Amino acid sequence: MNSAHSPAMIELSQVTKFYGEGEGEVRALRGIDLRIEAGEFVAVMGPSGSGKSTCMNILGCLDTPTSGHYRFLGVPVGEMSADQRALLRRNYLGFVFQGFNLLSRTTALENVELPLVYRGLPAAERHVRAKKALLEVGLTGRESHVPSQLSGGQQQRVAIARAIVSQPRVLFADEPTGNLDSATSVEIMKLLTALNEQRGITIVMVTHEPDIAAWTHRVVKFRDGLIENDEVVRRSESAVRSL
Repeated sequence: MNSAHSPAMIELSQVTKFYGEGEGEVRALRGIDLRIEAGEFVAVMGPSGSGKSTCMNILGCLDTPTSGHYRFLGVPVGEMSADQRALLRRNYLGFVFQGFNLLSRTTALENVELPLVYRGLPAAERHVRAKKALLEVGLTGRESHVPSQLSGGQQQRVAIARAIVSQPRVLFADEPTGNLDSATSVEIMKLLTALNEQRGITIVMVTHEPDIAAWTHRVVKFRDGLIENDEVVRRSESAVRSL
């Protein structure tokens, strides 16, 4: 993408985030610059307290910077009202978590439909779109299962279907393989890679695991509230062989 003509999907300029005050002040982000283009697959890494989760919360419009600027497709997010940020989150962003965050007494289909309920879509359209999303993640025939009837990997697939059913431009994945065994982790990473390559969804993924980061195109490493390293990586041979 030619950045001279097209705005970045995500751009942070000199973003800080401080919590508390006086001696209790915590400087979670100390002035970071980050640019992510449409269609990238980026891994975010760093030890606990490095600032990566704070950064992800700002990118996901769940938190706001103390200073600096966040632009989404060129639009300054800091100038938006809380309602406008909620609309941006609902219409452009998808979220996948380590703990799946599914409603336990609700079927896979109903879990996937939830974002469309918030959008006010009619039931018939919700059903069609949710079934299509479940098909895309390989769960056709599991629509009426509740989470306790599904394996961990299947539950994460439902969570991914829920995240993509509203056709987001960006998918934020927070340790998406953290609760899964190695073989299931590979399946989930294959699925995320396919969503990135075939649907063009921009993916920003937090992970502690180098072998999971090796599936991505770029690794951004945080330390002490700053970006310590930002490099384009070649996918590891094992990740490529797994595709």
